[in-house]
Amino acid sequence: MADPFILTAALPPDLAGFAEGLRRAHYPPERNHLHAHVTLFHAFAPALRAELTDFIPRIAAQFAAPHGAVNGVMDLGKGTAIALEAPQLLTLRALIAEHFHGSLTAQDLHEPRPHITIQNKVSKAEARALQAALTPMLAPWIAKGRFAFPALELWRYRGGPWERVKACAFRGRERL
Repeated sequence: MADPFILTAALPPDLAGFAEGLRRAHYPPERNHLHAHVTLFHAFAPALRAELTDFIPRIAAQFAAPHGAVNGVMDLGKGTAIALEAPQLLTLRALIAEHFHGSLTAQDLHEPRPHITIQNKVSKAEARALQAALTPMLAPWIAKGRFAFPALELWRYRGGPWERVKACAFRGRERL
């Protein structure tokens, strides 16, 4: 699919800054076109633009910011990620998936494991080395406990870099 839309959850500034620093240090520079994020959906069809730009702001306005927590290191095979525990975010994602039922790609039919990719497309040995080094670095984030995802972000894939379409802050009172 050419130029699909991607939906992500934004990170709070402190966690985003930490993850950005790790991405700059460990993600292959020729592939690092993005900021630290949590992908919720990988590919909505371009024909869904009007519906996405209407529905995503409405759902973000309805609900309070979902909580998450750093849960440790995630092995991506040839990469490394920060694993997150985010049941409220997954509940919100399920509501969005239900709304777009019949329009999801095979990849987006499966519930994701929330994470922040720090490194990808490296050797397994390089990934394992970072995972070992990252584990103690995450201890303060694990101890810190819960954080709130501030917004949903809609992006357009442009063959590498992403183009921001819309950021929708959570501002509702309803808890998931």
